[in-house]
Amino acid sequence: MEDKTNKLIGFTRAQADSERNFFNNQINQHVSPRPPYKVEFVRYRNGNRELYVLDVAVRESPVRPVILKFKNVPSIYMRREGFTNGATYEEIISMSIASHNAAYDTLPSDQEYRREDFEGLIEFHRVHGDGRSLTDKALRSLGFFDAEGRLANGATLFRDGCVDPKTSVQCSVFAGLTKGSERIVTVNRYAGPLTSTIDYMLEFVRQRMNHGIVKLSSSRIDIDAFPARALFEGVINAVAHRDYFLDGTQIQVDMFADRLEISSPGSFFQGECLKRTYDLSSIISKRRNELIRGVLVCCGVMEAAGTGFDKVAEDYRDVDESHRPFIFSTSDHFTLVLPDLTYGSGVVSTDLPALLFAPVPNGGTHDEAILSACYTTARTAKDIAQTIGLSDSSYFRKHILGNLVDHSYLEKSVAGRTAYYKTNRDVVSPA
Repeated sequence: MEDKTNKLIGFTRAQADSERNFFNNQINQHVSPRPPYKVEFVRYRNGNRELYVLDVAVRESPVRPVILKFKNVPSIYMRREGFTNGATYEEIISMSIASHNAAYDTLPSDQEYRREDFEGLIEFHRVHGDGRSLTDKALRSLGFFDAEGRLANGATLFRDGCVDPKTSVQCSVFAGLTKGSERIVTVNRYAGPLTSTIDYMLEFVRQRMNHGIVKLSSSRIDIDAFPARALFEGVINAVAHRDYFLDGTQIQVDMFADRLEISSPGSFFQGECLKRTYDLSSIISKRRNELIRGVLVCCGVMEAAGTGFDKVAEDYRDVDESHRPFIFSTSDHFTLVLPDLTYGSGVVSTDLPALLFAPVPNGGTHDEAILSACYTTARTAKDIAQTIGLSDSSYFRKHILGNLVDHSYLEKSVAGRTAYYKTNRDVVSPA
């Protein structure tokens, strides 16, 4: 329309397409979570010309507050009696309480369903499912798309060629026991359709994990570092229960000398922190993403009863205490830890602080754990050995601790007849 006369000008079809794309891009870039809306063309004639206006219908957002991001600054606004300004603290709290608490994956997107866009998902279902075809009717019943053919947010993450940051994963291999060392073997990042993300994480671990042999009296047993079913359940759980509202986050798959950690963004129990828990069968999964979970159940890679952790526990049922899997969570992520069955000492300790330091000359694989154990408290050789799961041998004292002392990574002091070791903070710093 003209600014002063309000005369209707309208758009040509090409202009209308461009304007709709611009509008969608602005919403995707600046508004979170995206409210449910629909943009339609209204055609009219002006003489011999066929022109269009855009009809934008916005429904009430089931998740509030809706945040406007402008110049990377998030803000929340309220409309009051003809004018708009910032929401008060009380108004924000009120909006949150009144919210329907809808999950990210069930909110509608602005994308339309086309079966040919989901060949990867259909193939994934064929490989892992019950042999029957994944029909449009089945997807519709899951809420994959609505009556108007619009995909739900979670459905777009299964689309072929999807590179949404919300599907991103980072897979890393560390030479030692913590992330503090500079000896990182590899760091790979990937983003793609959720089915491809699952396959990528599984293949990353399978290609790099250790394999061992248990000798019996008349035979031998080949073992993998991580049981296949436990690894599979851990990856599926991370994808199914990830908090997709959290931008700038990713699933982390971290391989250490003694364990595999699979961490997923989002708290496990309504923001509650969960300390290290070995009784995996007692863990009740929080159902955060009903659509994504429903698709994975339909594909046969997840059970509706939520027995994934039971299967992990079953795979590790005959191991010793140091090789028992466990889970823990903080306010923003939860982590499943699978001990490496080929690592004799088991999981030493993941409670030690992560440190940064230059590689130790003639150093060994236990240097990081020793420096972490001695970073806050001076310890005896016996105490250090018990903390990191080693034998307090003369070799340990002379060659391992001695090497760290000789190169000034550890400071040694003597009280009476007892030697104490403390990390040199001039050489080693927190990660």
